[in-house]
Amino acid sequence: MLAVERVFGVPPRVLDGSRAVQIDDVRLSLEAGERMHGLLEEYLAIFEVRGDIEVPLLMAKEFLHA
Repeated sequence: MLAVERVFGVPPRVLDGSRAVQIDDVRLSLEAGERMHGLLEEYLAIFEVRGDIEVPLLMAKEFLHA
């Protein structure tokens, strides 16, 4: 939550018991690899988290503002 607010500059709306947040009309979620197959949701992009959560958040922000 704090990382999302630091990167995007606005407090996010928490969804799904803190596994997902919404910023404007975009939903950002943390999904385990095995959960990503067969979902009905449409993914615009997927960024893997390895260590610091802010790195993929910055990548997502850049992707959304491109």
